[in-house]
Amino acid sequence: MALNIVKEPSTGTDVLVVGAGPTGLALAVDLARRGVGVLVTERTDGLFPGSRGKGLQPRTMEVLDDLGVVDAVLAAGGPAPMGMVWQDGERLGEHDMFDRARPSGAEPYGEPWLLPQWRTQEILLARLRELGGDVAFGQEVTGLAQDADGVTARLATGTTVRARYAVAADGGRSTVRSALGIAMHGEDVDPAPVLVADVRVPGLDRDNWHMFGGGDAGYLALCPLPGTEDFQLVAQFTRGRPDTTPEGVRAVVAARTHLTADQVTEVRWASDFRPRAALAERFRDGRIFLAGDAAHLHSPAGGQGLNTSVQDAYNLGWKLGQVLLEGAPEALLDTYEEERLPVAAHMLGLSTRIHHGTARRGAETRQLGLGYRGGPLADGSAGALVAGDRAPDGRLPDGRRIFDLLRGPHFTLLAVGTDAEPPTLPGPVRFHRIDAYEAYGEGLFLVRPDGYVGWAGETAAGLDAHLSRVAPGVTPTLATPTLRS
Repeated sequence: MALNIVKEPSTGTDVLVVGAGPTGLALAVDLARRGVGVLVTERTDGLFPGSRGKGLQPRTMEVLDDLGVVDAVLAAGGPAPMGMVWQDGERLGEHDMFDRARPSGAEPYGEPWLLPQWRTQEILLARLRELGGDVAFGQEVTGLAQDADGVTARLATGTTVRARYAVAADGGRSTVRSALGIAMHGEDVDPAPVLVADVRVPGLDRDNWHMFGGGDAGYLALCPLPGTEDFQLVAQFTRGRPDTTPEGVRAVVAARTHLTADQVTEVRWASDFRPRAALAERFRDGRIFLAGDAAHLHSPAGGQGLNTSVQDAYNLGWKLGQVLLEGAPEALLDTYEEERLPVAAHMLGLSTRIHHGTARRGAETRQLGLGYRGGPLADGSAGALVAGDRAPDGRLPDGRRIFDLLRGPHFTLLAVGTDAEPPTLPGPVRFHRIDAYEAYGEGLFLVRPDGYVGWAGETAAGLDAHLSRVAPGVTPTLATPTLRS
């Protein structure tokens, strides 16, 4: 995308985020709470209006916990209801699409949480504003160039933006990715297009996720959206293209269910798409990064797209913060692609298998088992954990949780069941000592700001070398409270 720099109004920031979807907003929140200057631009005049990515997986709930919005998410959403299969206007019986899991001490969020995407975005935007940030709506990026010191973007309004780094979070048809010439390789998961819409059907109970076999025409499902009066409609079209007009949406409901067109009292939003799995060949080009749908496209089956995307942001945010504010080496930013591209590829395969019915929505889709073992920032092991593993939660004697110790933009060194002494720690690292705990075993565990164990050992040998790569810092941390049972 060619950029012709002229003397026009300009602004500067540390990080330019292109796109105000869940990915861009989550990244902006993470950067803002660190004190990193961030500007979010969005080409449309407001937030995305539809329910599209409605399922938040347990790992994403942990991310939202750390970002300070999980209470709002819990208040606005609800658990996924039991499925109800219909045929010829009769209920055939229940069908649960999920392998259910109860929360535990180590895993406080057991099952997916339903929340319309528009509401997730509202919650994240409110948090961003609370932190002093905002979104520049109606600001389309039309030109982009980079040099050794930063990125210059031109907006449709004529304004130019200068940033140290830029992140493309502008969706599957990413303008930024196209401008960079980064190819996206993949395939159609299903040749049949899909209609998705938010509708109101007062005569249908909200106790179930209603599923209707459409025969040769394709399936149709109506899922009640918690905290609203709406249902999300999803309908497959094995013949022809979906009609996204209100009349077209009402017609497909009447054709495939026992409901009449008039019982759909409102069509609030509608769109169509063809399920696709695709992966960008790289997630970084110099000072510009790809995140979310700009980097990987999923079938909606299994609810992995939005969740993988928010976790991209969570991985990138702390690394940008460390480089910009804490003197970490630029090479730390290379690990974003090295860690996230394999995860995205794995989740794409899972989404596709679920779409084709060869895998169920279970432990893998909850994403708690994802990690970075063997990755570029994973050093050592101790007790029950290997570096790269997700750091488990757990209750502490004073009533707090381990997640309470981890919450925030800092690193956390946990001495679990050991008297081993750490070296002098840089400012971004907090130290806590707790009793042995089965989920950890015994040892020293350095937990990254994104909740994964970066380094582990029975003694502190090697910790200094690891910290020099991720959190060199210059200011020793003050003494912190010791927690014992």
